[in-house]
Amino acid sequence: MRTDAVTLLAAPLPAPSIEYHLLAPMLIVFGAAVLGVLVEAFVPQSFRFRIHIGIGVVAIVGALVAVGLLSHTQATAMMGAVAIDGVSLFLQGTILVIALLGLLLIAERGAVPRRPVRSGPGTWRAVAVLDRDGADAFTPQASSVPGSAQELTAVRAGLVTTEVFPLTLLALGGLLLFPAANDLLTMFIALEVLSLPLYLLCGLARRKRLLSQEAALKYFLLGAFASAFFLYGVALLYGHTGTVSLPGIAAALQREPDDATLAVLGMAMLAVGLLFKIGAVPFQAWVPDVYQGAPTPITAFMAAATKIAAVGATMRVLFVGLDALRSDWRPVLAAIAIATMAVGAVMAITQTDVKRLLAYSSVAHAGFLLVGLVADDAAGIAAVLFYSAAYGLSTVGAFAVLTLVRDSAGDEVTALSQWAGLGRRSPWLASVFALLLLSFAGLPLTSGFISKFGVFAAAAGAGYIPIVIVGVVCSAVAAFFYLRVIVLMFFTDPPADAPVVTAPFATTLVIAFSAGATLLLGIFPQPLLDLADSAATLLR
Repeated sequence: MRTDAVTLLAAPLPAPSIEYHLLAPMLIVFGAAVLGVLVEAFVPQSFRFRIHIGIGVVAIVGALVAVGLLSHTQATAMMGAVAIDGVSLFLQGTILVIALLGLLLIAERGAVPRRPVRSGPGTWRAVAVLDRDGADAFTPQASSVPGSAQELTAVRAGLVTTEVFPLTLLALGGLLLFPAANDLLTMFIALEVLSLPLYLLCGLARRKRLLSQEAALKYFLLGAFASAFFLYGVALLYGHTGTVSLPGIAAALQREPDDATLAVLGMAMLAVGLLFKIGAVPFQAWVPDVYQGAPTPITAFMAAATKIAAVGATMRVLFVGLDALRSDWRPVLAAIAIATMAVGAVMAITQTDVKRLLAYSSVAHAGFLLVGLVADDAAGIAAVLFYSAAYGLSTVGAFAVLTLVRDSAGDEVTALSQWAGLGRRSPWLASVFALLLLSFAGLPLTSGFISKFGVFAAAAGAGYIPIVIVGVVCSAVAAFFYLRVIVLMFFTDPPADAPVVTAPFATTLVIAFSAGATLLLGIFPQPLLDLADSAATLLR
């Protein structure tokens, strides 16, 4: 007996099969993030900023090329832990495009021009000479107390928090893995990998640092609770099925369809973590506070990419792992979608801050995305994919606009009253913002109209007519507050202390791309619709 035990312990462990070519998009991004950490450790500070930008752009473009080369692939990697199929590749491509736009916003240093201060002890550094373009959106020294002499010294010395670039790439790697995870433990790891860098990034705003740190703390605490619920759901589902693999869970539920109480409880716990990341009711309370306090480039990246990745992960969990319980989760998901659309639309009406208005708008859009999931068919999946791409591009553009409207001190102006008369002072910026708002409202000739029509048609085809009616009503309510902003910009006299509008190159490029994509997908949506239809396949 003892000899057999020793022989068993001495037996070599089988090496896992790692299909590197299937994991290439994620490996490229993670590799670039690690390289960024090495840059922070060994490269002089004066060179880090430009090197980080080069690494980030090359990595994202390389990952996009890798996604394109994997098109039409239907396979699993890492012993079934990662699924490479149409849905995961489409969402990865969308997230990478959004990440590229977000990286340009993060790297922007021309929105607030400044001159380095060279006088006083401890206020001079060579990097201040090299940085003549202006300041970025991030605090020069995260460890300093807001308003302290140490922070002032860091500002005068021209310090730059270049750590945001590897943190962003780490979050991006987690976002790419999240919708592709084919087992619950891998999904949980992806959830933490994308969340932890975002918690840090939300607290690094250059201005209004206390508000930024409050947002980061709220996001961290509530996110930790949501992750705990998710992990508890993993434990319950494992206890019922004996596996964490989504196809394995599906097979176990089909073998024993009658006694699924533990599985239903596990599904409910999983839903807490997933719906929190989506920003759906009743887990949406963090959204306006975090979006308002975080640096606006991070808000733009997070509002688009995180929601898209979380919707993809939810889709995979429900359609692949828990499809046998569809009679349990479809009515609940329909109710959550209705509540999310209604709360987002109604709460947005009461907002007097543009950033919080867009935050509640994103809550309402989370409800519209869930409408497509309720359909639980190929048409619903294709509609959600198209909606994700259109919503992500418009959202990045809308938040990018916010970074260009500033007061005389250089702070972003987000009070709605200060936007009065913006159309007279900067017609191009106000017109682009109006276009993006009209797209959010779902008006024809914009990508928002095609998106909402797609999810409503899918839900109606699945027999969920009431949810479509509620969605149309909520869209009409949302149109009211979007039009209110447009009227304020074009038909109201500007205040005495009207803000100024800057036009730095990188942010202007992002806004132009987002506006162009919004208009193009509204007029010629068929190529992306066809791509979404062909990608609406989940590996089961």
